[in-house]
Parts: sequence; structure tokens; C-alpha cells
Amino acid sequence: MKNSYGPFKLIVLLVVIFFSCDKKQEQKSKPNIILIYADDLGIGMLGHEGQKIIKTPNIDQLATEGMRFKNSYSSMLCAPSRASLISGKTDTHATAFEISKGGIYKKAGQENFSPEEIEAKINKILTPIPEEDLFLGEVAQKAGYVTAQYGKLEWGFAATHQQMNRHGWDHYFGYLDHVRAHGFYPPYLFGNQGLIKITGNTLLNCAKSIEPETPEAYKERWDMTGKKTYSQDIFMDSITTFIRKNKDKPFFLYFPTQLPHGPVSIPKVHDDYINDSRLTQIEKEYASMVKLLDDNVGEIMEELKKNGLDDNTIVIFSADNGHEIYYAKEGRIDKKYTNRYTKQRFDDYDRKYYSELAGDVFDGNGGRAGIKRSNLQGGINVPLIVRWPNKIAAKSVSKRLVAGYDILPTVAEITGFSKELKVDGVSFYDELLGKKSKAEHDYVVFSSFIGPTLITNDGWKIRYYYNKKAFNLYYLPEDFKEENDLSIEHPEKYNSLKKMLLEACDGDYNNGFFKWAKIINIKE
Repeated sequence: MKNSYGPFKLIVLLVVIFFSCDKKQEQKSKPNIILIYADDLGIGMLGHEGQKIIKTPNIDQLATEGMRFKNSYSSMLCAPSRASLISGKTDTHATAFEISKGGIYKKAGQENFSPEEIEAKINKILTPIPEEDLFLGEVAQKAGYVTAQYGKLEWGFAATHQQMNRHGWDHYFGYLDHVRAHGFYPPYLFGNQGLIKITGNTLLNCAKSIEPETPEAYKERWDMTGKKTYSQDIFMDSITTFIRKNKDKPFFLYFPTQLPHGPVSIPKVHDDYINDSRLTQIEKEYASMVKLLDDNVGEIMEELKKNGLDDNTIVIFSADNGHEIYYAKEGRIDKKYTNRYTKQRFDDYDRKYYSELAGDVFDGNGGRAGIKRSNLQGGINVPLIVRWPNKIAAKSVSKRLVAGYDILPTVAEITGFSKELKVDGVSFYDELLGKKSKAEHDYVVFSSFIGPTLITNDGWKIRYYYNKKAFNLYYLPEDFKEENDLSIEHPEKYNSLKKMLLEACDGDYNNGFFKWAKIINIKE
């Protein structure tokens, strides 16, 4: 028995080793995924989209080597966009995303304000997450990926360690509170191990600067007392370290950067703009923030190359919403967005925001109407670029209709996540590979402070203007500036899209009107 059992054990051992090696090889061959999510980056701020002042060579290179989507949309504001991205669902349902009030972590670490107590208050008031709900990090994690998130951490406006774990992040480090993320010199950040103090940063408001530009604002902005370490330097160090440590296993890295969200804050003005006579001082500083974002993208790409990961890493670049003005100055451009010729406030209905009327030297929305918070194109039409060497054709441009909530099912398909997804998003994986898609959107839909909007895959757009109880109909392929309301000329299309929009809002247009009442107020 002993002699016959020995060879049997050897065979079993060899079989185990074979399948173990095969499994490891399968895991190693899976592509890494890096999602870079810019904050308030208007589509017109990128060189390949027509930006004339700021050069963005690294982001442009992603588009040159990969696929650029012309019809990519997201919500009009940070919180619903990020909730939609993470959950794969639209923000127009009757059951709204639960968004906690921002600012609650401002006093964390101070006497009588422990982070644990603050988290307990948030977790107590939020509805428990159903077991069947799936999230962006979770689908990659369950497919065998190491997951990490660094920066302005996901859910709005304040998140908790419990949420971060539930959403599938093995590692995270950054701001749990989006209000604190409006400053770039945090005295503390949060990670898996809790509150982490940042030596030399002493300002409780994270050195959030003053708007609009005045001599006092300039002086305050460049007073570096208590501002030792810039947050983006911290995050880039975390990201490059993560890539090096996990180069031998598949990983999903999500980088929700603060850049170029304001108020303006930058350690130094970039050399490109110091002597640029076209720009005011505050505009030079804002341009430097966009430039730093581009530099960060370049640094990530260089780290991939150094570690031999470039060919087997998918890099996705997008943004949470449209352009915003953080460089207002009297006589140049008003923060209370005003037509510089008529001196009337824009209302994005009778008086639509356009860059040339507002005095925006950058034309951050690329000629579109509206900016952040609006359901016009400037508020919701966002960049989306995907690069994957030897898989995605270089310099390819897609006209496919896509939404931020499509990224979750796409990541699920890329990683091999096999469980059924109950989401509104549709994977665009086949589009990346140049194949005929199994499914596409008939339309995408979003809420806003104005009201809901719906865009069809053949370019029709209907939007609801809540305060006037009015609808507009546009045909975007011939009118990307949304200057011509076609409601009267096309009554059948108008009525059919009104009905479609109502259904997308679960039977009530008000579900597409983003109310602050949806935000859960948590007392400190």
C-alpha cells in the first residue's frame, strides 16, 4: 500500500501545482485597470478638444494611442456623478442616492470630535446597503483584482470606512469629506487605518482659498503658513507606490483627483504661464492646476512603463461634470455668471451661458451652452478616453452614446466578473475592441438643479426646466450649442421624448430635479 500510495500522492501534487500555476497565469494575464477621474474638468480644457492656451500632451497622448468618445455624459455635479459611477445607476430614480451633508469631518481629530464618533453618526442615519447591491470596486475585487482608491474619496458628500469597505476597496487614502477636499493642504486624511495626520499642514479648512480674486484673496492664497505638503503630491506618491507593490497581480486603481476643482490652489505657477500676457494672475494659477493634472497623468504612464505594465494596463480618463469658473475677477468674469455685455445674469433658459458672453478666456466648455450644475451640454458632456495597447485601435473616435454609469458594467466585463448586474449602465467593452456591440443605450438620462434631461442615441435631446415647467427639444448633431428649440417643428418627437423622460424619472419629472432635500443632514 505504501509504495502504491506514494506515486498517487505525487500525481495529486503535480495536478494541484499545475492548476495552481494555471490559475496564477490566468490572473497575471488579466489587464490592470486605472480610472483617472478629473474634478470639474470641462471638455474644452483639453488640447485635443480644441484648448488654445493650456497644453495637455499626456492626456492628448491617451487619445492618440486609444479611443476618444464624442458622446460621453455624466451628471451635472460631483455627488450624483460619483454615486452614479460607483453604483452603475442613474440619478433620476424615485429612490434617490443618499448623500450625506458635507463638512462633518472638519473637526475630526479635535477634542470631543473623534473620527469614530463622526462615522457612527453617518452610518446610523444612512439606510443599510442591500446585500444584492454591487459597486465599482466590488466587481473588480470579486473578480480577483487588488483594488485601491486615492484622492477625493467616492461617495458624496461624506463617506465612511464602512462604506469604503462595502464598496470593495482593499486600500484607500484621501478625503472622506468633499467639502474638505476643496482645500489642498489637509492637516489629516483618512485611510484603511483611520485618521492620518499630515505634518506641517495646520489649517483646519485644508487651506481652502477665497473667491473671487481680490488683492486680499491673492495675499491669503500665497501665504504658505501651515501649508507644507500639497495633497496631490501625497496622492501621486501613494499611486506610484501601489503600482510598484502590485505589479505582479491584477489591480484596479481608481484615482478621483481634486484637480482642477477650485478654489484655485497651486504650489507654483507653471513656467508655461508665468509670462503669458493673455492671462490674469488667478487664470495663470488655474491653468497650472490643469497642467498639473496632465503632468500627473504622465507620471502614472511613466510608472507603468518602468514596471513593464504599459501594454497590459487599461487607462480610462474621464471627469465628473462640466466646466466651472474658479478664476473670477471684477472686470474679467463674474462668479455670479453674468453676461458681460448686457450685465444680466444667465438663467440657462432665456439667457444661456456661453464662454464668449461670460468672458471665459479658456472656453472651458468648448463652445457649448452652460457649465457645471446645468443640464445643458456644457454641464454634462464630459471627456472619456480609453487606452489599451494592442487591443484598442490608436486614434479611434467613437460616436457611441455612453454615460458615467456605463463604466461599472464595462469594468465587470473586462475583469471577468460573472454575477448578474442589476444596473442602468451598459458595457462598452465591445466598442473598445472594435466589435459590434451586444447592447447599446436607446438613451441616457440625468438629473440637474434645472431638471432632468435625456439624450437619445441618434442625437435628440429633451430637457425639462423646472422653474418654468417648460421643455426644450434639440437635435445635437446639427446644434451642439443648443440654440434652436425644435419642440414646435417636431411635435411627435417632442411628445415621445417627454413620455420617455417621464418613464426614466420613474413617473415623476421631479425625480430628475436634484434637490438639496435629498441630502441627509447630520448634526455635529
